[in-house]
Amino acid sequence: QLQGCGGGLVQAGGSLRLSCAVSGRTLANYFMGWFRQAPGKEREFVASIRWSPGSTYYADFLEGRFTISGDKPKNIMYLQMSSLKPEDTAVYYCAGRDFSASNYSFWGRGTQVTVSS
Repeated sequence: QLQGCGGGLVQAGGSLRLSCAVSGRTLANYFMGWFRQAPGKEREFVASIRWSPGSTYYADFLEGRFTISGDKPKNIMYLQMSSLKPEDTAVYYCAGRDFSASNYSFWGRGTQVTVSS
């Protein structure tokens, strides 16, 4: 139902855009988010979006470097990542949950992002 892609290898300071294609659900009807998990670390929240009323939320460590957005007609969510650092290296996952739920209930498989120094 969620297919994340767009990861790859990039040098520090570079940019990448991740995509998450949603099938079987209407993206705008859910709270959608991005998470990441680095080797040996727990999965952590990166960013989330709710289309109505158009609210976005970001992890403090991002310092404004990432932007979450979406294309409702195409049912695709994006994560634009800029000024990438080696510590951003991780598998990135897209996920979604009902507005009333506290936990994300459906997840994509993840896409690898590697930032070289």
